[in-house]
Amino acid sequence: MALIKCPRCELNYIQDTEGYCKICKREMKGEVQREEIEMCTICNEAPALPGKDACLFCLKEMNANNADTNEEAVRVDEASLDIDPVSSMDEIIPEIEDGIPEREFDEIENDLSLDALGEEELEDDEEDEEE
Repeated sequence: MALIKCPRCELNYIQDTEGYCKICKREMKGEVQREEIEMCTICNEAPALPGKDACLFCLKEMNANNADTNEEAVRVDEASLDIDPVSSMDEIIPEIEDGIPEREFDEIENDLSLDALGEEELEDDEEDEEE
């Protein structure tokens, strides 16, 4: 009683005493394969819509609940925000004073320079090759 692959489809395993798998037998007889109907995961009473988890009734109910929740959230946001609309970007960008002296700025720029980092990497590579 060993398991072997079906000689027709070579996909399904069958007992060595059987000729073909159940699926091949069904196809050879000409029977139509029936599709399993998925039930709604919410109510478990009605069949689910193709490609969805829920039936039509449950989907409509969920969409109605989401619409009500979104409308309430928008009303609350509009009521709580009693702010004048911004007319230009100048109002948003704060004025920043130059707090970094020129000399320190040059040092920072040199520390962050990609050219300097590239040169350091080349020097490191040359040192590694010499060793």
